[in-house]
Amino acid sequence: MKDYIEERALEIAKYIISSRTTVRDAAKIFGVSKSTVHKDVTERLPKINPVVALQVKEIMDKNKAERHIRGGKATKMKYQTLNL
Repeated sequence: MKDYIEERALEIAKYIISSRTTVRDAAKIFGVSKSTVHKDVTERLPKINPVVALQVKEIMDKNKAERHIRGGKATKMKYQTLNL
């Protein structure tokens, strides 16, 4: 694996842990696709640093469990602004 990919995976992981953000938000910040972020933290990171990978996995699992709530709030806000 190339050095810059390892560095990017670690930087993304640190960002997700510190800000407890989603894959989508991390992708916007780092200027890469959601698929790249997901691959970095689920496939590459465990090979680089398994401890950090577990921390990121906990956050990603929490975000996955809550995504239906965030989606519902976003839809509610969308229709509230349309009805004004």
